Amino acid sequence: MAGHPWAGSHPAIRDTLAGIGRQHGTPARRAATNGTAEIRKLVATCTDSLTGTRDRALLLLGFAAALRRSELVAVLREHIPLTREGLRLLIPRARTDQAGRGAELGIPRGRKLETCPVRGALEAWLQAGDRRYGPVFRRIDRCGNLETTALHPYALPKILARRLALAGIKPAGLERLPLHGLRAGFITEAYQAGARDEAIMEHSCHRDIRTMRGYVRRAKLVDESPAGLAGF
Repeated sequence: MAGHPWAGSHPAIRDTLAGIGRQHGTPARRAATNGTAEIRKLVATCTDSLTGTRDRALLLLGFAAALRRSELVAVLREHIPLTREGLRLLIPRARTDQAGRGAELGIPRGRKLETCPVRGALEAWLQAGDRRYGPVFRRIDRCGNLETTALHPYALPKILARRLALAGIKPAGLERLPLHGLRAGFITEAYQAGARDEAIMEHSCHRDIRTMRGYVRRAKLVDESPAGLAGF
């Protein structure tokens, strides 16, 4: 801030930061994954009210498309043409898409109505909100009236926290339960179902395979642990 050049490798800076880390460092609080089992519990808390219908669509689309919260609130009706097989979701600009090339994802119809992101959620919400253009996920005021403005990204953690409380889902240990857990949960479920790295990265709009494989490592932390070979 004083205008001095930054050199992270300089011993005075490097050693000072290392000492601060040794004295004050704490384990990182990772995002807990909200997988299919958790999604079912969350969706079960959503009634057929306007708020419940919106939250159901928000949760299921956020999970199925592995969206970041900024991408989820930016979804427009024009971005989601519905087809007989499901829907095509256009993401004009992802966080890793600085050039604005955009991405298009395919979301198939689910086997079960209560957890189908298309038939059981998004179509019902679009019909309830009578939305033909503009923001898909909008605010609902205290009187239950649907507003025209899109939800703010910071509103999504509050919505998730309310649903988690209703579902009785609590984080384990040092984990936390942000909206990012939907994204992490999708990647974990996709990996465990046998999806290839390339397919997962294309769907989740990851550019760095190391970031994506961080979720994969956590998914196989117990199942593939060498401790299982010890013969306990």
